[in-house]
Amino acid sequence: MKTRKPAPSRRHFLAGTAAAGGALAMGLPFGAPAVHAQERSLKIGTYGGYFEESFTKHIYPDFTKATGIAVESIPEPTGDQWLLQLEQAAKAGVAPADVSMMANTVRIRGERSGLWAALDESKVANIGNLKPEFVFKYPDGRLYGAGAVSWYITLVTNTESYPEAPTSWAEFWDTENKDAIGLLALSSNSFLLEITAHTFFGGNDVLNTEEGVIKVLEKLAEAKSNVKLWYRDEGQFQAALQSGEIPMGQYYHDVAGLAAADGFPVRSTFPKEGGVVDSGAWVLTKASKKTEEAETFINYMCQPSVQAALSRKVGTAPVVPRESTDLTDDEFNAVSSEIAPIIPKYDLYIDKGDWVAEKWIEMITG
Repeated sequence: MKTRKPAPSRRHFLAGTAAAGGALAMGLPFGAPAVHAQERSLKIGTYGGYFEESFTKHIYPDFTKATGIAVESIPEPTGDQWLLQLEQAAKAGVAPADVSMMANTVRIRGERSGLWAALDESKVANIGNLKPEFVFKYPDGRLYGAGAVSWYITLVTNTESYPEAPTSWAEFWDTENKDAIGLLALSSNSFLLEITAHTFFGGNDVLNTEEGVIKVLEKLAEAKSNVKLWYRDEGQFQAALQSGEIPMGQYYHDVAGLAAADGFPVRSTFPKEGGVVDSGAWVLTKASKKTEEAETFINYMCQPSVQAALSRKVGTAPVVPRESTDLTDDEFNAVSSEIAPIIPKYDLYIDKGDWVAEKWIEMITG
């Protein structure tokens, strides 16, 4: 049987960049060097590896051509580590990168500490192209961030085991699927609390209280006998899904699509309750002296044409409405869906992260 190494993904970019962060701290060069001959320049941080390489190859050159602003590409270490570096540097008035792509929990932590510079909305008018959930403001209404890219967790099945596509996340609770399911192992990256809340409790509101979280955990626990694998290693689950050993589970839509394109009997389905959308956001550290260039960059990235290019070249889902792009049905479906998504309750993992993790182990994976 043919085998396939899992494709690079946003998760791999996040997990694989700590070494790059260490090299960055030592002053070693990474990515595209700044073009010093040009007067205007901008240091932009993105998740390292293939992801950063894709931006350097497919996105930044067109931005420089359109604006005259040269880009120095900075590979970020993993989320909290990069936030700490930015916070420490800001105290010294230094910006390791001007603009950074930040995961949502880290973006929110930076918002709460006031790390992100406010943006002039008149200078980033294209932010109006974004879906509302990808526009980020301080409590006082000041704009500080814009959605960069997004990706989905969906319900995946082996088509030989399940000839017909499932329609609901409720399949995870069906007794006919005993010992047949693979799920992400952590509360903070599986978003199974939100999936359960949307499937059985009408949405995320039930997660507003500890009592509600316990109710959701109790419901999720009812599916435990169907779970064969709680996975942290994506490759382990992908191999089991492709072989049919574990024929159902949750996985990343983009990677599942690549496996299907390679001829494996794998299907990715957006359930009627929605796939889980996760994303990264562009933010500007307050220590940066390049506010004008940063606003020009963020404004540029909010164009539907650029979002479409990201879908085609980088494999991310657009943060603008589909109808504003020129993506074909096949191109759009490869990365996204028109079904309203499940949006993670990020503040839960910030405000009550330790408590949630403790209850998760106690009631779900322990």
